[in-house]
Amino acid sequence: MQQPGFFDLDERYTKLSKQGDPLEALDATIVWSTFRPVLKKLQKRTRKSNAGRKPYDVILMFKLLVLQSLYNLSDEQVEFQVRDRLSFMRFLGLSLEDRIPDATTLWLFRESLIEQGLIEPLFKQFNHYLDEQGYEARKGQIIDATIVPVPKQRNSREENQAIKAGEIPENWEEQPNKLGQKDTQARWTKKHNKSYYGYKNHVDIDNQHKLIRRYRTTDASVHDSQVLGELIDPDNSNADVWADSAYRSQETERELKSNGYRSHIHHKGKRNQPLSEHKQVVNQKRSAIRARVEHVFGYQENSMGGKLIRTIGLARASAKIGLMNLGYNMKRLVYLKKQQSRVIASIA
Repeated sequence: MQQPGFFDLDERYTKLSKQGDPLEALDATIVWSTFRPVLKKLQKRTRKSNAGRKPYDVILMFKLLVLQSLYNLSDEQVEFQVRDRLSFMRFLGLSLEDRIPDATTLWLFRESLIEQGLIEPLFKQFNHYLDEQGYEARKGQIIDATIVPVPKQRNSREENQAIKAGEIPENWEEQPNKLGQKDTQARWTKKHNKSYYGYKNHVDIDNQHKLIRRYRTTDASVHDSQVLGELIDPDNSNADVWADSAYRSQETERELKSNGYRSHIHHKGKRNQPLSEHKQVVNQKRSAIRARVEHVFGYQENSMGGKLIRTIGLARASAKIGLMNLGYNMKRLVYLKKQQSRVIASIA
Protein backbone atom coordinates (compact mmCIF):
# COMPACT_ATOMS: atom_id res chain seq x y z
CA MET A 1 0.00 0.00 0.00
CA GLN A 2 1.36 3.40 -0.97
CA GLN A 3 1.77 6.12 1.61
CA PRO A 4 -0.65 9.00 1.00
CA GLY A 5 1.01 11.99 -0.60
CA PHE A 6 0.41 15.68 -0.01
CA PHE A 7 -2.24 15.95 -2.72
CA ASP A 8 -4.02 12.82 -1.49
CA LEU A 9 -4.34 14.32 1.99
CA ASP A 10 -5.38 17.66 0.57
CA GLU A 11 -8.14 15.95 -1.41
CA ARG A 12 -9.36 14.10 1.68
CA TYR A 13 -9.40 17.28 3.72
CA THR A 14 -11.34 19.02 0.95
CA LYS A 15 -13.95 16.26 1.01
CA LEU A 16 -14.17 16.44 4.80
CA SER A 17 -14.81 20.17 4.51
CA LYS A 18 -17.52 19.68 1.89
CA GLN A 19 -19.23 17.17 4.17
CA GLY A 20 -19.29 19.75 6.97
CA ASP A 21 -16.50 18.75 9.34
CA PRO A 22 -17.74 20.19 12.69
CA LEU A 23 -14.23 20.42 14.09
CA GLU A 24 -13.13 22.61 11.20
CA ALA A 25 -15.99 24.99 11.97
CA LEU A 26 -15.09 24.98 15.65
CA ASP A 27 -11.41 25.64 14.97
CA ALA A 28 -12.29 28.54 12.67
CA THR A 29 -14.66 30.08 15.24
CA ILE A 30 -12.52 29.97 18.39
CA VAL A 31 -9.49 32.21 18.81
CA TRP A 32 -7.42 29.71 20.78
CA SER A 33 -4.83 32.26 21.84
CA THR A 34 -7.56 33.58 24.15
CA PHE A 35 -6.66 30.79 26.55
CA ARG A 36 -2.91 31.26 26.49
CA PRO A 37 -2.75 33.83 29.35
CA VAL A 38 -4.30 31.24 31.69
CA LEU A 39 -2.36 28.30 30.30
CA LYS A 40 0.93 30.19 30.53
CA LYS A 41 0.64 30.01 34.32
CA LEU A 42 0.92 26.27 33.94
CA GLN A 43 3.74 26.51 31.43
CA LYS A 44 5.87 28.69 33.72
CA ARG A 45 5.60 26.18 36.52
CA THR A 46 6.23 22.99 34.54
CA ARG A 47 9.04 24.23 32.28
CA LYS A 48 12.13 24.15 34.51
CA SER A 49 14.87 23.80 31.90
CA ASN A 50 15.50 24.20 28.19
CA ALA A 51 17.32 20.88 28.13
CA GLY A 52 15.74 17.75 26.69
CA ARG A 53 12.82 17.33 24.32
CA LYS A 54 10.71 20.45 23.90
CA PRO A 55 7.34 20.09 25.65
CA TYR A 56 4.10 20.15 23.70
CA ASP A 57 2.51 23.55 23.28
CA VAL A 58 -0.11 24.22 25.96
CA ILE A 59 -2.70 25.21 23.34
CA LEU A 60 -2.26 21.83 21.63
CA MET A 61 -2.73 20.03 24.95
CA PHE A 62 -5.76 22.15 25.79
CA LYS A 63 -7.33 21.38 22.42
CA LEU A 64 -6.85 17.68 23.18
CA LEU A 65 -8.90 18.17 26.35
CA VAL A 66 -11.56 19.95 24.31
CA LEU A 67 -11.71 16.98 21.93
CA GLN A 68 -11.96 14.65 24.88
CA SER A 69 -14.90 16.61 26.29
CA LEU A 70 -16.73 16.95 22.98
CA TYR A 71 -16.71 13.18 22.43
CA ASN A 72 -16.46 11.96 26.06
CA LEU A 73 -13.35 9.89 25.36
CA SER A 74 -10.87 8.27 27.74
CA ASP A 75 -7.23 9.36 27.59
CA GLU A 76 -6.35 6.20 25.68
CA GLN A 77 -9.22 6.74 23.23
CA VAL A 78 -8.09 10.32 22.59
CA GLU A 79 -4.60 9.14 21.69
CA PHE A 80 -5.98 6.45 19.37
CA GLN A 81 -8.50 8.72 17.67
CA VAL A 82 -5.93 11.45 17.01
CA ARG A 83 -3.71 8.87 15.31
CA ASP A 84 -6.65 7.42 13.40
CA ARG A 85 -8.79 10.39 12.33
CA LEU A 86 -7.75 13.09 9.91
CA SER A 87 -10.39 15.48 11.24
CA PHE A 88 -8.83 15.27 14.71
CA MET A 89 -5.34 15.85 13.32
CA ARG A 90 -6.43 18.87 11.31
CA PHE A 91 -8.22 20.33 14.32
CA LEU A 92 -5.00 20.03 16.32
CA GLY A 93 -2.84 21.40 13.49
CA LEU A 94 -0.81 18.18 13.27
CA SER A 95 0.66 16.50 10.20
CA LEU A 96 1.32 12.80 9.73
CA GLU A 97 4.96 13.31 10.70
CA ASP A 98 4.29 15.16 13.96
CA ARG A 99 4.61 13.64 17.40
CA ILE A 100 1.28 12.96 19.09
CA PRO A 101 0.89 13.29 22.87
CA ASP A 102 0.18 9.92 24.44
CA ALA A 103 -2.47 9.11 27.04
CA THR A 104 -0.08 9.58 29.97
CA THR A 105 0.99 13.02 28.77
CA LEU A 106 -2.66 14.07 28.47
CA TRP A 107 -3.43 12.73 31.96
CA LEU A 108 -0.49 14.60 33.47
CA PHE A 109 -1.48 17.83 31.73
CA ARG A 110 -5.05 17.61 33.05
CA GLU A 111 -3.80 16.74 36.53
CA SER A 112 -1.58 19.83 36.49
CA LEU A 113 -4.55 22.00 35.53
CA ILE A 114 -6.52 20.50 38.41
CA GLU A 115 -3.70 20.94 40.95
CA GLN A 116 -3.27 24.59 40.01
CA GLY A 117 -7.02 25.26 39.90
CA LEU A 118 -7.03 26.43 36.28
CA ILE A 119 -10.15 24.73 34.90
CA GLU A 120 -12.61 27.35 36.14
CA PRO A 121 -10.33 30.25 35.08
CA LEU A 122 -10.28 28.74 31.57
CA PHE A 123 -14.08 28.62 31.62
CA LYS A 124 -14.26 32.24 32.79
CA GLN A 125 -11.71 33.31 30.18
CA PHE A 126 -13.96 31.95 27.46
CA ASN A 127 -16.96 33.75 28.95
CA HIS A 128 -15.00 37.01 28.71
CA TYR A 129 -14.36 36.12 25.07
CA LEU A 130 -18.10 35.56 24.56
CA ASP A 131 -18.81 39.02 25.97
CA GLU A 132 -16.26 40.55 23.61
CA GLN A 133 -17.93 38.78 20.70
CA GLY A 134 -21.25 40.41 21.58
CA TYR A 135 -22.83 37.47 23.40
CA GLU A 136 -23.30 39.00 26.83
CA ALA A 137 -25.72 37.43 29.31
CA ARG A 138 -29.15 38.84 28.53
CA LYS A 139 -32.91 38.44 29.11
CA GLY A 140 -32.59 36.83 32.51
CA GLN A 141 -31.13 33.59 33.77
CA ILE A 142 -32.26 30.00 34.15
CA ILE A 143 -30.88 27.75 36.87
CA ASP A 144 -30.98 23.97 37.10
CA ALA A 145 -28.88 20.92 37.91
CA THR A 146 -28.31 17.56 36.28
CA ILE A 147 -26.89 14.34 37.66
CA VAL A 148 -23.51 13.30 36.26
CA PRO A 149 -23.14 9.57 36.97
CA VAL A 150 -19.93 7.71 37.68
CA PRO A 151 -19.43 3.92 37.74
CA LYS A 152 -21.42 2.51 40.64
CA GLN A 153 -19.57 1.34 43.72
CA ARG A 154 -20.30 -2.19 44.93
CA ASN A 155 -19.83 -1.60 48.64
CA SER A 156 -21.33 -3.26 51.66
CA ARG A 157 -23.81 -1.36 53.83
CA GLU A 158 -21.15 -0.90 56.52
CA GLU A 159 -18.67 0.46 53.98
CA ASN A 160 -21.21 2.95 52.65
CA GLN A 161 -22.01 4.12 56.17
CA ALA A 162 -18.32 4.76 56.83
CA ILE A 163 -17.97 6.68 53.56
CA LYS A 164 -20.98 8.88 54.38
CA ALA A 165 -19.41 9.62 57.75
CA GLY A 166 -16.26 10.83 55.99
CA GLU A 167 -14.23 7.80 57.04
CA ILE A 168 -12.26 5.22 55.06
CA PRO A 169 -13.83 1.78 55.54
CA GLU A 170 -11.94 -0.73 57.63
CA ASN A 171 -9.18 -2.60 55.80
CA TRP A 172 -9.29 -0.35 52.70
CA GLU A 173 -6.08 1.43 53.68
CA GLU A 174 -4.36 -1.94 53.68
CA GLN A 175 -5.50 -2.46 50.06
CA PRO A 176 -4.15 0.59 48.15
CA ASN A 177 -5.14 -0.83 44.75
CA LYS A 178 -8.73 -1.22 45.89
CA LEU A 179 -8.77 2.19 47.59
CA GLY A 180 -7.45 3.84 44.43
CA GLN A 181 -10.47 2.55 42.50
CA LYS A 182 -13.06 3.65 45.05
CA ASP A 183 -14.73 7.04 44.81
CA THR A 184 -15.41 8.02 48.41
CA GLN A 185 -16.70 11.50 47.50
CA ALA A 186 -19.49 10.61 45.06
CA ARG A 187 -22.94 10.01 46.58
CA TRP A 188 -26.23 8.29 45.85
CA THR A 189 -29.42 10.20 45.13
CA LYS A 190 -32.91 9.43 43.85
CA LYS A 191 -34.76 11.06 40.99
CA HIS A 192 -38.18 9.89 39.83
CA ASN A 193 -37.77 6.87 42.11
CA LYS A 194 -34.57 5.81 40.35
CA SER A 195 -31.22 5.71 42.14
CA TYR A 196 -28.13 7.43 40.73
CA TYR A 197 -24.53 7.53 41.93
CA GLY A 198 -22.18 10.37 41.17
CA TYR A 199 -22.12 14.15 41.11
CA LYS A 200 -24.25 17.12 40.08
CA ASN A 201 -23.60 19.78 37.50
CA HIS A 202 -25.37 22.96 38.70
CA VAL A 203 -25.56 25.60 35.97
CA ASP A 204 -26.83 29.09 35.26
CA ILE A 205 -27.59 29.89 31.60
CA ASP A 206 -28.70 33.17 30.10
CA ASN A 207 -32.14 33.17 28.49
CA GLN A 208 -31.17 34.85 25.23
CA HIS A 209 -28.11 32.91 24.10
CA LYS A 210 -28.52 29.69 26.13
CA LEU A 211 -24.87 29.81 27.16
CA ILE A 212 -23.61 28.51 30.51
CA ARG A 213 -22.52 31.53 32.57
CA ARG A 214 -21.75 29.88 35.89
CA TYR A 215 -21.50 26.33 37.18
CA ARG A 216 -20.79 24.44 40.37
CA THR A 217 -20.02 20.77 40.96
CA THR A 218 -21.23 18.89 44.04
CA ASP A 219 -21.85 15.30 44.96
CA ALA A 220 -25.24 14.01 43.82
CA SER A 221 -26.82 14.16 47.29
CA VAL A 222 -26.59 17.96 47.56
CA HIS A 223 -30.02 19.55 47.10
CA ASP A 224 -30.28 21.84 44.08
CA SER A 225 -31.35 24.83 46.16
CA GLN A 226 -28.20 24.77 48.32
CA VAL A 227 -26.01 26.30 45.60
CA LEU A 228 -28.52 28.78 44.17
CA GLY A 229 -26.71 31.77 45.67
CA GLU A 230 -23.40 30.73 44.09
CA LEU A 231 -24.97 30.40 40.64
CA ILE A 232 -26.78 33.74 40.32
CA ASP A 233 -25.04 35.80 37.64
CA PRO A 234 -24.90 39.49 38.62
CA ASP A 235 -23.77 40.45 35.10
CA ASN A 236 -27.01 39.41 33.40
CA SER A 237 -28.73 42.43 31.85
CA ASN A 238 -32.14 41.33 33.14
CA ALA A 239 -33.40 40.71 36.69
CA ASP A 240 -35.60 37.69 35.85
CA VAL A 241 -34.69 34.31 37.36
CA TRP A 242 -36.28 30.99 36.37
CA ALA A 243 -35.93 27.66 38.16
CA ASP A 244 -38.04 24.62 38.94
CA SER A 245 -39.94 24.08 42.19
CA ALA A 246 -36.95 22.39 43.89
CA TYR A 247 -35.49 25.88 44.37
CA ARG A 248 -38.60 27.45 45.83
CA SER A 249 -38.79 28.49 49.49
CA GLN A 250 -39.86 31.58 51.38
CA GLU A 251 -36.23 32.30 52.21
CA THR A 252 -35.20 32.09 48.55
CA GLU A 253 -38.02 34.37 47.47
CA ARG A 254 -37.07 36.96 50.07
CA GLU A 255 -33.39 36.79 49.19
CA LEU A 256 -33.97 37.18 45.46
CA LYS A 257 -36.28 40.13 46.01
CA SER A 258 -33.91 41.86 48.42
CA ASN A 259 -31.13 41.58 45.81
CA GLY A 260 -33.27 43.10 43.08
CA TYR A 261 -34.21 39.94 41.18
CA ARG A 262 -37.67 38.95 39.89
CA SER A 263 -38.42 35.35 40.80
CA HIS A 264 -40.09 33.08 38.26
CA ILE A 265 -39.44 29.93 40.27
CA HIS A 266 -42.16 27.33 39.87
CA HIS A 267 -44.83 27.13 42.53
CA LYS A 268 -44.65 24.01 44.66
CA GLY A 269 -47.60 21.93 45.73
CA LYS A 270 -47.86 20.47 49.21
CA ARG A 271 -49.31 17.28 50.59
CA ASN A 272 -53.09 17.56 50.60
CA GLN A 273 -52.72 21.08 49.17
CA PRO A 274 -52.55 20.79 45.37
CA LEU A 275 -51.74 23.83 43.31
CA SER A 276 -54.62 26.08 42.34
CA GLU A 277 -55.60 26.27 38.69
CA HIS A 278 -54.08 29.75 38.50
CA LYS A 279 -50.70 28.58 39.81
CA GLN A 280 -50.72 25.64 37.43
CA VAL A 281 -51.20 28.03 34.51
CA VAL A 282 -48.37 30.21 35.86
CA ASN A 283 -46.08 27.17 36.07
CA GLN A 284 -46.90 26.19 32.50
CA LYS A 285 -45.95 29.64 31.25
CA ARG A 286 -42.72 29.55 33.22
CA SER A 287 -41.91 26.08 31.88
CA ALA A 288 -41.82 27.42 28.33
CA ILE A 289 -38.75 29.45 29.28
CA ARG A 290 -37.25 27.23 31.98
CA ALA A 291 -37.17 24.27 29.57
CA ARG A 292 -34.35 25.97 27.66
CA VAL A 293 -31.88 24.72 30.25
CA GLU A 294 -32.99 21.16 29.52
CA HIS A 295 -31.77 21.67 25.96
CA VAL A 296 -28.29 22.26 27.36
CA PHE A 297 -28.30 19.03 29.35
CA GLY A 298 -29.86 17.18 26.41
CA TYR A 299 -27.07 18.35 24.11
CA GLN A 300 -24.41 17.21 26.57
CA GLU A 301 -26.10 13.83 26.88
CA ASN A 302 -26.92 13.18 23.22
CA SER A 303 -24.32 15.11 21.22
CA MET A 304 -21.25 15.00 23.48
CA GLY A 305 -21.04 11.28 24.14
CA GLY A 306 -23.13 11.25 27.32
CA LYS A 307 -22.52 12.67 30.79
CA LEU A 308 -21.05 9.55 32.44
CA ILE A 309 -17.51 10.24 33.68
CA ARG A 310 -14.93 7.73 34.89
CA THR A 311 -12.92 9.74 37.37
CA ILE A 312 -12.22 9.30 41.07
CA GLY A 313 -12.96 12.14 43.49
CA LEU A 314 -14.64 15.53 43.48
CA ALA A 315 -11.64 17.48 42.15
CA ARG A 316 -11.33 15.36 39.00
CA ALA A 317 -15.10 15.23 38.54
CA SER A 318 -15.21 19.04 38.79
CA ALA A 319 -12.53 19.28 36.10
CA LYS A 320 -14.36 16.92 33.76
CA ILE A 321 -17.67 18.72 34.31
CA GLY A 322 -16.05 22.13 33.89
CA LEU A 323 -14.50 21.05 30.58
CA MET A 324 -17.82 19.56 29.48
CA ASN A 325 -19.54 22.90 30.15
CA LEU A 326 -16.77 24.74 28.33
CA GLY A 327 -17.07 22.37 25.37
CA TYR A 328 -20.81 22.99 25.23
CA ASN A 329 -20.29 26.76 25.20
CA MET A 330 -17.81 26.44 22.34
CA LYS A 331 -20.24 24.41 20.25
CA ARG A 332 -23.04 26.81 21.12
CA LEU A 333 -20.95 29.74 19.92
CA VAL A 334 -20.44 28.01 16.56
CA TYR A 335 -24.21 27.65 16.25
CA LEU A 336 -24.88 31.26 17.25
CA LYS A 337 -22.32 32.53 14.74
CA LYS A 338 -23.94 30.48 11.96
CA GLN A 339 -27.37 31.85 12.87
CA GLN A 340 -25.98 35.36 12.83
CA SER A 341 -24.45 34.82 9.38
CA ARG A 342 -27.75 33.52 8.02
CA VAL A 343 -29.60 36.57 9.31
CA ILE A 344 -27.05 38.91 7.74
CA ALA A 345 -27.21 36.99 4.45
CA SER A 346 -31.01 37.13 4.38
CA ILE A 347 -30.97 40.90 4.92
CA ALA A 348 -28.37 41.38 2.19
